[in-house]
Amino acid sequence: MKKDIHPKNYRFVVFKDMSNDYAFITRSTAESKDKIKWEDGKEYPLVKLEISNTSHPFFTGKQKLVDTAGRVDKYRSKYKKHLKEDKS
Repeated sequence: MKKDIHPKNYRFVVFKDMSNDYAFITRSTAESKDKIKWEDGKEYPLVKLEISNTSHPFFTGKQKLVDTAGRVDKYRSKYKKHLKEDKS
């Protein structure tokens, strides 16, 4: 195995799914400026997620479209001409 290729700065980090407020703590090297107070009373770095296993349709079995950045509307407006032609 190659030496000195793995990061050395592993620490506990809280990951939080912002769509349903589910949070979990694990060891990671992910950088974050945000902090959160965890259940044990200690403060940990916080990484905000748009989707996790508790909100992803594959794991929940529910089809739920989370369009936080307006991607669907942007696509439709960009290809409006082609979408109309396909329907006829």
